[in-house]
Amino acid sequence: MKKNPVIPYALIAVLGILAMIVVSIIGLNQEEEIANSGEQTEGEATASDPEAVFQNTCAGCHGADLSGGAGGAPNLQEVGSKYTQEEIQDIIMNGKGTGMPGGLVDAAQAEAIAAWLAEKK
Repeated sequence: MKKNPVIPYALIAVLGILAMIVVSIIGLNQEEEIANSGEQTEGEATASDPEAVFQNTCAGCHGADLSGGAGGAPNLQEVGSKYTQEEIQDIIMNGKGTGMPGGLVDAAQAEAIAAWLAEKK
């Protein structure tokens, strides 16, 4: 008697489908937990650390060390000696010229970044 060659493939297929279902169910249960933990971590960092907000939002153009660069973005290492905190916050919120778009961060983040940058003299 010959064995049926389809049975091993059918078993592998059934086990694969069951494994996918189990992993999907586990993933769905963890999805909300992961999303919630990410929001809390990001919210805490942005609310209390203007430098972290700057690194996430502004450093792409102004450089991680505030030296400027991309697209002619100005050097911000001594921006506090040129603008007041209110002027810096206005530029962050409304943009400046064609190179600096406004509204990249919310008002609270803009205020925190402006206060941090105003200290750079």
